[in-house]
Amino acid sequence: MKLSALNQRRWTNFKSNKRAYYSLILFALLYGISLFAEVLANDRPLMVSYKGAWHAPFVRFYSEADFGGDFRTEANYKSAEVQCLIKAGGSLACFDDPKGVAAEAETSGTAAGEPVEKGWILWAPIPFSYNTINDLGGLSAPSAPDSTHLLGTDDTSRDVVARVIYGFRLSVTFALIVTALTSVIGIFAGAVQGYFGGIVDLVFQRVIEIWSSTPTLYVLIIVAAIWRMNFWLLVGMSVVFGWTGLVGVVRAEFLRARNFEYVRAARALGVPDHKIMFRHVLPNAMVATLTMLPFIVSGAISSLATLDFLGFGLPSDLPSLGELTLQAKQNLQTPSLAFTAFFTFAIMLSLLVFIFEGIRDAFDPRKTFR
Repeated sequence: MKLSALNQRRWTNFKSNKRAYYSLILFALLYGISLFAEVLANDRPLMVSYKGAWHAPFVRFYSEADFGGDFRTEANYKSAEVQCLIKAGGSLACFDDPKGVAAEAETSGTAAGEPVEKGWILWAPIPFSYNTINDLGGLSAPSAPDSTHLLGTDDTSRDVVARVIYGFRLSVTFALIVTALTSVIGIFAGAVQGYFGGIVDLVFQRVIEIWSSTPTLYVLIIVAAIWRMNFWLLVGMSVVFGWTGLVGVVRAEFLRARNFEYVRAARALGVPDHKIMFRHVLPNAMVATLTMLPFIVSGAISSLATLDFLGFGLPSDLPSLGELTLQAKQNLQTPSLAFTAFFTFAIMLSLLVFIFEGIRDAFDPRKTFR
């Protein structure tokens, strides 16, 4: 799709801001990688070959009985018996000597004298998920970084790298959804206030003043005490109390532009109000609006981390960067947790601020980069 001349100029201005442009590339790369977290970090194999058939345990349930075992529960792929069953083609001798039978099947293709087909298991690069409880071999948790756990483990023996990957995806997705929804509501409310003015503006202002004075944290604590907090409930609560952030900026821009000559001319020609508002006035208000977006995005990430840190955010079984920060505070003897939490937040928020700074300047008609 070919861009218009105006959008081409905006894109050129954005690319000319090298800090914003390379921040966008790096952030898109990191977020794109995190979208495939199940492929990068998983305690289930990515692919299993059993008796010539391929299976994908990381996306589908397989019981131990599917691989020749006795139980209908999900197979424990890290147990020696299940690995032997897969490699030896379901030989029952695996329960007597799993390591010996598996080694014999890998080398000779037979197990206990029975002809079998060789099987294999393909693991993720990080063979731990965000909620995998790891065996530290007698070490206490949290543990320091080593060759198995590159950033160590937390106080419940969960791999920190896996939790950072999943937590990064969760935090950014949460912030983007909240920002999109609050922006739509806030821009619409501010546009109506500023364009029509008068009694509409007066009533809206009183409502916003009352709504903004509501103690958000106390309400969230009450809601968390009544219902079990989940991702979408937290998104809804954040949108309900966060949409007022853009109203004042958009309202001021519409109040300024409502008496411009081109707006009066459009009214005189009979152009409907909604077209004037969103086709002619809103583009001129986008610079001030985009200036506020990085604060909304970073604020959403910080709010999620704060609620998780205080224990009123997402459930403990979900990956949380705020919960990682809490563990860093409670386990000062393991500084790797503190450094991991700090650099994760610093890199993520800095990249977002640089990107939106470039977007703001690209939409500003007064700025032109070389």
